Amino acid sequence: MPSSIYLASRSPRRRDLLKQLGVKFDPLLLRLSGPRGADVDETQHAGESPADYVERTAREKAAFGLQVLGMRTMLQRPVLAADTVVIVDGDVLGKPADREQAAAFLRRLSGRVHEVRTAVALAMEGPLMCETSVSLVSFRELAEDEILRYCATPEPYDKAGGYGIQGLAALFIERIEGSYTGVMGLPLFETGRMLTQAGIKIL
Repeated sequence: MPSSIYLASRSPRRRDLLKQLGVKFDPLLLRLSGPRGADVDETQHAGESPADYVERTAREKAAFGLQVLGMRTMLQRPVLAADTVVIVDGDVLGKPADREQAAAFLRRLSGRVHEVRTAVALAMEGPLMCETSVSLVSFRELAEDEILRYCATPEPYDKAGGYGIQGLAALFIERIEGSYTGVMGLPLFETGRMLTQAGIKIL
């Protein structure tokens, strides 16, 4: 049985959450050097539902992680990957490109309930495993000056939907139905269950 895994994510939040489970892991960067750029298609395809999109992306990241191990002649271990989307009115809000887009995202979320889906995939020898956490997040009404002040901080720009539940945006959130760690980007219940099923020691 494997005693450790690779985490195919650049997110410091996912690394911190995985450490909470006591899992031994090494970070695995999927982006290879050179002009190719990203080797996993993270764009939503035409007609692809948000649910299918987030699961496909997580699965492809994990599967590609195994390929990367072979390309780099690295020790073979299971590869864990995840992807998170924020959904409002059926639209996926990704990571905002700039301050204007971040503010536009927050105006859409203000005073409303939106959905956060995080899919977690584990690739190893045998069938790829995948689970999805679905949460509902309720925002209070946001004043325009609050939105602009928040967008002047670094916080919105590396997060789906343009906000971080574990940061300043906690002030915006009235309630959550679902998984707090799922909204952060790595649902620990589903992740722990999947790792246990794969025979990987946690705790």
